[in-house]
Amino acid sequence: MERRAVFVLIITILLSSPLTSSAVQVAPRITDREIVERLTRLEEGQKALNKRIDGLDKSLNERINDLDKKLNKRIDDLDKKLNGRIDGVNKRIDDVNRRIDDLRAEMNGRFDTLQWMFGVFITISLVIMGFVLRMQWQMQKRQTSLESTLKAHEKELAFLKGLIEKLLPPRGVL
Repeated sequence: MERRAVFVLIITILLSSPLTSSAVQVAPRITDREIVERLTRLEEGQKALNKRIDGLDKSLNERINDLDKKLNKRIDDLDKKLNGRIDGVNKRIDDVNRRIDDLRAEMNGRFDTLQWMFGVFITISLVIMGFVLRMQWQMQKRQTSLESTLKAHEKELAFLKGLIEKLLPPRGVL
């Protein structure tokens, strides 16, 4: 069994050794001068990028300021338009209120006229009813006096008729 373990160990070492040797790559040798040159180029590129970023930052700030000014101007214009429209609406509301007040005054005038007409109508009706009642009272009074006069005349006529009948000769005599 030991032989087997040794055999497996040897095979494992043989198989893994070429893999480890092929995994490492030999780097070319760089001198200090090349490193310094590359660093200076990197620093110059960094400076150029910073300048470019600063330029972009300035141009963006300018554009933002321009856009901010334009936006503020548009907001002011919109505010003026809205104020103008609100003033127009307020004027319309005032006109409507004036018309409503005029209509109220006109209706109050009409109600005053109607009240006056009802007053006149009621007064005329009372006057006519007074005349009618007075006429009825007078007619009642006349009728009562005529009835009493007729009763008196009736009694007189009955008396006269009785006298005439007594004074007339009997029917077959003449």
